[in-house]
Amino acid sequence: MEVLLDNSTTKLVISSEFARKNKFKKKKLERPIYMRNIDDIFNHKGPIEHTVKIELFFKDYEKTMEIDMIRGQK
Repeated sequence: MEVLLDNSTTKLVISSEFARKNKFKKKKLERPIYMRNIDDIFNHKGPIEHTVKIELFFKDYEKTMEIDMIRGQK
């Protein structure tokens, strides 16, 4: 599977559609994370309420991490 990584971001996120299509298991957060857009307005899709655990592989590099899952289209 190919994905786009942006190394200048401040937070890693994954869309709920991508997580569902690729059968990632989601985990409920204890408290939601409220996101603000660049204009300082809360994001209209609501807070982040789940994470997914993923394994990254690139050449000889491997890492397991949890990524916040954002809601998809409404």
